[in-house]
Amino acid sequence: MKKRIHQIDLFRKYPHEVQEELFQNLISTAKGTEWGSKYDYASISTVREFQERVPVNTYEDLYPYIERVIKGEQNLLWPSKVEWFAKSSGTTNARSKYIPVTPESLEDCHYKGGKDMLSIYVNLYPETKLFAGKGLSIGGSHRPSELNAKMSCGDVSAVIMQNLPIWAEAMRTPPLKVALMDNWEEKIEKMVELTVPENVTSMSGVPTWTYLLLKRILEVTGKNNILEVWPNMELFTHGAVAFGPYRELFRELIPSDKMNYLEVYNASEGFFGIQDQIGTEDEMLLMLDYGVYYEFIPMDQFEEEQPRTLTLDQVELGKSYALVISTNAGLWRYKIGDTVRFTSLNPYRIKISGRTKHFINAFGEEVIVENAEAAVTKASKATGAVITNFTAAPVYMESGKRGSHEWLIEFEQAPDSLERFTQVLDESLRDINSDYDAKRQNDIALQQPKVHAAPKGTFVSWLRHKGKLGGQNKIPRLSNSREYLEEIMEVNGL
Repeated sequence: MKKRIHQIDLFRKYPHEVQEELFQNLISTAKGTEWGSKYDYASISTVREFQERVPVNTYEDLYPYIERVIKGEQNLLWPSKVEWFAKSSGTTNARSKYIPVTPESLEDCHYKGGKDMLSIYVNLYPETKLFAGKGLSIGGSHRPSELNAKMSCGDVSAVIMQNLPIWAEAMRTPPLKVALMDNWEEKIEKMVELTVPENVTSMSGVPTWTYLLLKRILEVTGKNNILEVWPNMELFTHGAVAFGPYRELFRELIPSDKMNYLEVYNASEGFFGIQDQIGTEDEMLLMLDYGVYYEFIPMDQFEEEQPRTLTLDQVELGKSYALVISTNAGLWRYKIGDTVRFTSLNPYRIKISGRTKHFINAFGEEVIVENAEAAVTKASKATGAVITNFTAAPVYMESGKRGSHEWLIEFEQAPDSLERFTQVLDESLRDINSDYDAKRQNDIALQQPKVHAAPKGTFVSWLRHKGKLGGQNKIPRLSNSREYLEEIMEVNGL
């Protein structure tokens, strides 16, 4: 671990040289692939040539290649054999995305990130007793692909767990067969049964599911807090959704000044960041030697068909950029949909500032505007409603209460039944978005949405109040905070 800290210090000190060397390695390795031949990677010697020759890509742009890989073709985007795919939230045209996971991306990115997280933590807290106990992790699930039974796809956590070395598996709980169960309700009950007797010193996972598991443990054991179950608990490593709304909930469950929280940026497409300082909430060191070459789109360029991208040496503090990656999984100049803001340039540290589109991702559901508009359209048709405008926001979990989504909808023509409208809206979102569907299973994390019918003129009144009537000013359809929803309701006395 000490050796690795020295390597991390190296890319902190020489970030541009490390990224340049990595770029050259990616191009050289992929030059014999179908993609590399198409863009003549063999003749590319500079980043500028790469940017001029290879377009910025969305998932839809790369999907024809990914689909062929799923069906069994190899050496298309990356030369190594691909047998695993990380299943991510859907796009406009698909319920789910399938991100190739190569041996290199698994070992040199995802696993390296996990090991570095431990190295950084031990470096920050040298007196840790973390390894005296076990780490608890809630995985997703995986199954053979519908297109090819020889290919496996699942949540990135499931892909990682399924391929863990024996020594790593011995350090975690519950057993793999339980951690990867696909029935969430049954999984949580089994996890309670098997993990309570263990000496658990750390947890990792999405705050939503971890919180629900801890609440269930207290219900079953009758204990007042988690330290009465696991007195040596000291670390929760979290990611995927913003931790802010959960912070107080976890402090209630784990009332200890010695409890530590570490944020990581581990997406289906790669492991990108780790919190490397004490007391810098949501701020992470950008990991530069994981087989990921970074570019950044200024947000004023984002809507361009082929936007101008910046390299690491060109970014500025405090500005939000759309993240573009080229990776050892064969994702080339790929827009992952996240925006980041730099909080430090020496070393390079980032905060996740949002998504490139309006969205709700309070519980890992990743509902995007296209999802919402399609569901509202379907609910309107089913109930004879005509909609003027709408906005939606999360209702965050509180002690003893589950989360949900709250919708404020202005109808030109009201639905024949608001209850029926709500039901179809919910069902449509579940059909469209697999992540939303997972969180709605048996009301475990998300309850049915709350829908309010707003008086006519509600949204115009808010725009007038904001001085934004006319022009191209729009109502934010979705927001991951309650700021817009509550302000609209307050302005209109709702």
